[in-house]
Amino acid sequence: MFNTMTLTKAAGAFIGALLFLMLANWGASALFHVGPAGHGGGHDEHEITQAYTIPVPEAAGGEAPAEEEIDFAALMASADAAAGEKEWAKCRSCHQLDGSDGVGPHLNGVVGRETASVAGFGYSSAMSEHAAEYPVWDADHLQAFLENPRGFVPGTAMSFAGIRDPQARANLIAYLETNS
Repeated sequence: MFNTMTLTKAAGAFIGALLFLMLANWGASALFHVGPAGHGGGHDEHEITQAYTIPVPEAAGGEAPAEEEIDFAALMASADAAAGEKEWAKCRSCHQLDGSDGVGPHLNGVVGRETASVAGFGYSSAMSEHAAEYPVWDADHLQAFLENPRGFVPGTAMSFAGIRDPQARANLIAYLETNS
């Protein structure tokens, strides 16, 4: 049936396999080395060559190409509130449009409302300080905030990553205006 010799053979096989793998790793490390240091270890006098390069077009004068300026007023003129309702689905988990606060403050009446002004809601200190710089949530202020909330108000408690598409932001703001 089961005796101590069987257990000894199984343990010997397991330990032998581990020893073989350890020796194989040691041997492979002695033969092959990956990295800039080479076998000498830590020599910084050699330049590291890249395996490939990615060409980046440069503007005149060696400057990076400028970002395209977006005419947000024109986007707002063509904004579709029905499409904005679909964008609202991203906001719905934290904000309400019925006057009640959730994780975030309610957003009914947000367009044209004073920044950080919902009574009884505990705003982050960053948002309260931001209210001094931008006292009213107008369309331009909202579009900048919705693009990158943490970039526009560093330290805000809002963990939303933002909406990159400017037309989608305009549509959302148009939808929020209809609920203002």
